[in-house]
Amino acid sequence: MRLKPEQLERELRSPEGCWLVSGDEPLLVGEAADAIRAAARREGYSDREVFFLDARADWGPVLESGQSLSLFADRRLLELRLASARLGVSGGQSLARLVESPPPDTVLLILAPRLERAVQSSPWVKAVERQGRWLAVWPIEADALPGWIRARAAAAGLKLSAGAVQALAQRVEGNLLAAGQELEKILLLRGPGELDADELIELVVGQARYDASALCDAALAANAAQALRIVQGLRQEGAELPLILWALAGAVRSVIAQRQRRSASPAFGPGAQRRMQLVQQAERRLAGRSLVPLLRQAARVDRCIKGAEAGDPWDELTRLVTSLAGIDFPSTGLPA
Repeated sequence: MRLKPEQLERELRSPEGCWLVSGDEPLLVGEAADAIRAAARREGYSDREVFFLDARADWGPVLESGQSLSLFADRRLLELRLASARLGVSGGQSLARLVESPPPDTVLLILAPRLERAVQSSPWVKAVERQGRWLAVWPIEADALPGWIRARAAAAGLKLSAGAVQALAQRVEGNLLAAGQELEKILLLRGPGELDADELIELVVGQARYDASALCDAALAANAAQALRIVQGLRQEGAELPLILWALAGAVRSVIAQRQRRSASPAFGPGAQRRMQLVQQAERRLAGRSLVPLLRQAARVDRCIKGAEAGDPWDELTRLVTSLAGIDFPSTGLPA
């Protein structure tokens, strides 16, 4: 039987039998496996035996273990970790035999990478579908990542602002394991509660001497010398470039919003009176100048970070900072 992620909790009420968890998202695969192990322990499957297997593995010890009783407990969990879902003829037949004739008093847990279409039709996978349960874990799509982050944060007692969610999504670039680690770090540093983007950036950057928030303030205040010192410091400290770019792009968007008399970007969080004053100051300073080139510069930095365009992303970021600070910024007379 194939399972959807939302069906797992219900199925864990009876953890007996065979389980297959497949996918290339380590966090989600690991958490699903942890849930199965925990359910098995609650039902008395207290012993655990683990095998690491690839296409060249000797399946003899696995089959022997499958036919023998646990030395330490009446019930056990037999865990097979597959380096590849392509097991070869012998490996596939051995696993199919193990699934079709499960050992007594044993929960069989198989962990595998993403199963390609050809592998899904192999005898051992078909045996799992007939005899057990298969949970295929798929990556979170980019447009669904903010919602995933918001929900996971809420489950941990964190209420993230829209800007904080976007900042974290920009930082982790689709890496769910990194997102989970950042949320754990935030909880350790400041505990549960509400969190805006400014505080999130400060927390995830850590105790670095320079930070993205100070960089935005200096650029908005037209303090180019200080802004450039901060850029250099961030670069030397190995700061997260995507997060810095996200903060700067948010500053530019807030200036545009101020020009168009909309509310400021949520990236700055509620109650950021000083930041709003700097945004208003920058909007007056840049009056009569198009802000579109700044957004284009930010887009170029993003492409350089991702390797989609040639150029040093730190150099391009420096150009963006100096432009926002008013150095070599073209006066076109065009609207934002």
